Amino acid sequence: MNEHLKSFLNEEQDPKAIEKITAKLNDLLMKGEEVGYIGVQKKPAITVLPDSIVLTNKRIILCKPKNLGLSMDFTDYNWDDIAATFVKENILGSEFSFSTKTQLTISIDYIPKAQARKIYTYAKEQLDALKEDVSPLKETVTTAEHQIIEEIAAEEVTDYAELIPVAISGYRDEKQHPDEDGNPPTETSNANPSSEELFEKLQNYKKLLDNGLILQAEYDALKKEILGLM
Repeated sequence: MNEHLKSFLNEEQDPKAIEKITAKLNDLLMKGEEVGYIGVQKKPAITVLPDSIVLTNKRIILCKPKNLGLSMDFTDYNWDDIAATFVKENILGSEFSFSTKTQLTISIDYIPKAQARKIYTYAKEQLDALKEDVSPLKETVTTAEHQIIEEIAAEEVTDYAELIPVAISGYRDEKQHPDEDGNPPTETSNANPSSEELFEKLQNYKKLLDNGLILQAEYDALKKEILGLM
């Protein structure tokens, strides 16, 4: 038996059960997977074929002997599928349970109290480690989402700003609004605007101010200029 696995025997594990499990585990463990703890049932009466629970750094494996111990059923649950773990101490042993993110609850009873506590502690350590590994990823995703939102917001404001009429002073962006001859427009292009046009321009400047596209001082100057033409 592996010397590392022999260390589990100091928590009242059945040596024969441990030996059978470890013999099977060699074919079950994945690359980089290590056994952290093994718990074995100990019922009040003689337990010929006890169920066992194996905790590794990657998953929880439930081991149930069948066919008089000649074969064994294995059911595993990855740590990232597990939502929570529980221990209930009874007079005769303890019950270790865990719930999955698909709302399943799995339990194994008659685990000696010392083993149940070790199982619970190891499970908590694995779940905490998983949370620490996931947190930077969540932060990265959140940052990326925030950047996307900012980009979308900027695009919306840019598109909106392009719809704002040109200033009453006759100023226009020479690159975006050349006249038909390709020359910069003159100040006569917007000569004698009506009161309705002036009022509409004032409203548009107020929207620019509210969206942070112009400063208060710029708005005040434009407002003064419009009021002077009314």
